[in-house]
Amino acid sequence: VQLQASGGGLEQAGGSLRLSCAVSGRTFSSDGMAWFRQAPGKEREFVAAISWSGGSTYYTDSVKGRFTISRDNAKKTVYLEMKSLKPEDTAVYYCAVDPTGWGLKQGQYDYWGQGTLVTVSS
Repeated sequence: VQLQASGGGLEQAGGSLRLSCAVSGRTFSSDGMAWFRQAPGKEREFVAAISWSGGSTYYTDSVKGRFTISRDNAKKTVYLEMKSLKPEDTAVYYCAVDPTGWGLKQGQYDYWGQGTLVTVSS
């Protein structure tokens, strides 16, 4: 199983970025997916999750209204649209696969991407 995350980069505060995570080696359409992030010097934290169908989503409070998680099962890809970026959004963003459902806990996720760095300047 491979997860290839992309789309990170340097953006100014208030700007937007779109992250993508392409999954291979799995059916994907029955997997829950999520994005986590790890800021410098901090533990990795949950950002957003989406059910296998895309019909249900969940966000951590700090990104609600600014970030949108979505998926394209035909392309085996999950996205994270990030708007109104803040310097505190600076982190390495990881996508992850939960074969049995979807949720907030890192332990639920069996497969992880390599991460893509998002840097937001003030």
